[in-house]
Amino acid sequence: MRGTGARRAVVTTTVLGALLIPLGGCGGPGPAAPGGPRARAVDGSADKPADRPTRIPGVGDRLQRRIPAASRQVVAVYGDGKDSPDATVVLYTRRGSVWDRVRDWPAHNGGKGWTTDHREGDRRSPVGVFTLSDAGGVLPDPGARLPYTRSAAMAAPRWWPRSYWHDFDYVVAIDYNRVLGTPPNNQTRPRGYSEGGGIWLHLDHGSGTSACVSVSRPAMRYLLRTLDPDRHPVVVMGDRADLRA
Repeated sequence: MRGTGARRAVVTTTVLGALLIPLGGCGGPGPAAPGGPRARAVDGSADKPADRPTRIPGVGDRLQRRIPAASRQVVAVYGDGKDSPDATVVLYTRRGSVWDRVRDWPAHNGGKGWTTDHREGDRRSPVGVFTLSDAGGVLPDPGARLPYTRSAAMAAPRWWPRSYWHDFDYVVAIDYNRVLGTPPNNQTRPRGYSEGGGIWLHLDHGSGTSACVSVSRPAMRYLLRTLDPDRHPVVVMGDRADLRA
């Protein structure tokens, strides 16, 4: 990973670039998922331990062991259920031997829920632990610590429903089946197209996604300004049952 403050200044307005977006895991709205924005408390919406934990709460040994020892920031995505599009995102920061719960937000994941065997077009988010190394979006860099690529090619196509048009104003690439150190909309998939890709943290439109994780605009801006490559951030994501397994 690169040091703090690294930036890209890649700006493109080509229509061809925008047409690449539907190839990603967040490509296209698909059928609307049940449920809309939820009034969920910012504090207490995910497993909240009574005292400062030495492990990420609600995450069992299988995934806990996959969190790199160097990681000092974890974005935990707690899916409400195997087939649910609703989730809670919690940011944890490690201080010494304990994990401090920093903030949390309501979120959405794949419209059909979660899977441990993600495939292109299944509309399920992949369960697992993934690094977070690159960011970007349609809008100017809001002060991101991760390398940030601004590109009009990330814009959602205007034939999508209007509520989706700003999904990719800000994004953080989830390092599932992608080349690290490249812009989020790089379409290269090292494990092949069939295993999906283009999975991001991005802005929420009020319902489930194609496979991404979506949160509010204030949440995305906060994450972009907080996730620090020197702290080796990762995302731990899945439905609560799979996370605990």
